Amino acid sequence: MATPAPRFVPIQNVEGKAGPFYFRYDEFGADVRAAPHSHTWGHLNYAAHGTMQMETEGLRFLSPPQYAVWIPPKVVHSCTLRHAVVYRSIYITRDLCERLPAEPCTVRISPIIKSVLADFAARDVHEPTTPADLRLAHVVVDQLEVAEVQRCYLPAAASSALVTVLEALQANPGDHRSLAEWADSVHMTERTLARQCQRELGMSFGDWRQRLRFLRAIDALEAGRTVQEIAFDLGYSTASAFIAMFQREAGTTPEQYRREFCGIA
Repeated sequence: MATPAPRFVPIQNVEGKAGPFYFRYDEFGADVRAAPHSHTWGHLNYAAHGTMQMETEGLRFLSPPQYAVWIPPKVVHSCTLRHAVVYRSIYITRDLCERLPAEPCTVRISPIIKSVLADFAARDVHEPTTPADLRLAHVVVDQLEVAEVQRCYLPAAASSALVTVLEALQANPGDHRSLAEWADSVHMTERTLARQCQRELGMSFGDWRQRLRFLRAIDALEAGRTVQEIAFDLGYSTASAFIAMFQREAGTTPEQYRREFCGIA
């Protein structure tokens, strides 16, 4: 059977907009892509429901709903949506991007930014023109300026040994082998593998595995699976241990997250 051609989402053309802001709101189904493109404006990409994957300059950015992906002006980027998402995007003219990150990155979204996005979406405000709406839009820029920045939520490895370990984990996130056992599987010491994780990923092996499990948990919650099923599949001995991990990452329980971000009662 032939593989179906990918479905592509339309690219927003902001080049003729008056600025300094343009807000976009969309809902996209699963298994769609945005082809590689760029803008002269900065571009904040946020999934209010669901998780999106963006690619740029050889890097892959995965962002759950408490994070967004920032793309500076003129940076070529593309997007892959494995699951349905409620999409929010802010385009910011180049002059206002000088205070914002100069490289693509993930940024933690503050409650203030979420509230402004929700308010503008509810009122269908795309190009703020009133003094009050312009002030709110500038508040978003102020919030982005001080937002927690990460190079990538789930960074990729470069060395062949670490690539092997991470690919095995992605194939089976429930694998609970220790760092020492993983190191032995690729014929190196635990200390060497730990150093490679910090050097290449910018985080510990345990933190990377927890983030992977968290992202897989989001997918499973969106698919309607129970907390107990997800906990078992991800290698947790009890549902409470899984819930504790999820709360550390999301700041909320899996069921609360499901109601707020997945649109599932």
